[in-house]
Amino acid sequence: MNPTLLYIEDNLRGYIPDNELRETAIWLIQETTGLAYNEILCKDTNNIPNLEILIERVRSGEPLQYIFGKAYWGGLTLQVNANTLIPRPETWELVEAVKKSFPADSRLRMLDIGTGSGCIAIALKKAFPLWHAEACDISEEALQTASDNAKQNNADISFFKCDILNQTIGDYDVIVSNPPYVMESEKTLMQKRVLDYEPWQALFVDDSDPLLFYRRIAQMRKAKYIFFEINETCAGAMNEMLAQSGYRQITTIKDMFGKDRITTALI
Repeated sequence: MNPTLLYIEDNLRGYIPDNELRETAIWLIQETTGLAYNEILCKDTNNIPNLEILIERVRSGEPLQYIFGKAYWGGLTLQVNANTLIPRPETWELVEAVKKSFPADSRLRMLDIGTGSGCIAIALKKAFPLWHAEACDISEEALQTASDNAKQNNADISFFKCDILNQTIGDYDVIVSNPPYVMESEKTLMQKRVLDYEPWQALFVDDSDPLLFYRRIAQMRKAKYIFFEINETCAGAMNEMLAQSGYRQITTIKDMFGKDRITTALI
C-alpha cells in the first residue's frame, strides 16, 4: 500500500468521516500528481507539492472541490468556487426525475432557476440535445462560472441574470429549480465545511416562509411542468401550495436516503 496514501488518511482521521478518508486521500493525490487510481494504490507518491498545506486546508474543513476548483458530478467536470454550491448527489436525482419524464428526442423550452454552477441545466441539455435550454441566477459571479462550465461541457445554454422574487420571466415548457431551502433554524445541523465555505445566499431561507421561492415560481404559472428539489420537512406544505396555485399530478419523490426530496407537478 502507498505509504503517502496511508499518511494522508492518518492525518485526516478525526477531521472527516472515516468512510470518506480513502476517497479524499486518493482524490488529493490524483489532483496533484495526475496518477490513476491503481497507480496511487501501488506506488509511493512522495514529494507531493505543498502536501502539508493541502492536508491542513482539508483539516480546517475546506472542501476539496473548492481547493482544486472543480467537482465531478454525473459524469461532468464542473468549475466550482465560493459563488457556487458544490453539486450534490440528491440534485442528480432531480435531473434523473426530469430525464424519466420526457423522450430524449423531445423539443421543449426549459429554464433552470437559480442555476449556480450550471450543473442542472448542463446535465439536462446533454440529455435532451434538442431542448432550448436557459438558466438564470441572481449572482453575476455564479452566472459566469455556469457559462464557463457550459462551454467546457459543450452545452448550448442561454444564461441571464434574474432576481426571481422581483422580476418576471417568459413562458417555458419545463421549469427546474433547486432554490435555497435550508431553514435558518437548521444551520446547527449543517457541517462546518458547508457553513464556512459554501454561499449562504444559495442555501438558506427564513423559517417564516420556507416556500418563498417555490411559491413565486408556481404562482407565476410560467411552465406546464415543474421539477423542484425541496426540503424534506416541507413536502406536505409544498403539495398544498402547488395545488392552490393550479398545479395537478403533484408527486413527491424520495431521495437515496429515503427523504422527500423532489416534487414534480404540471398544469
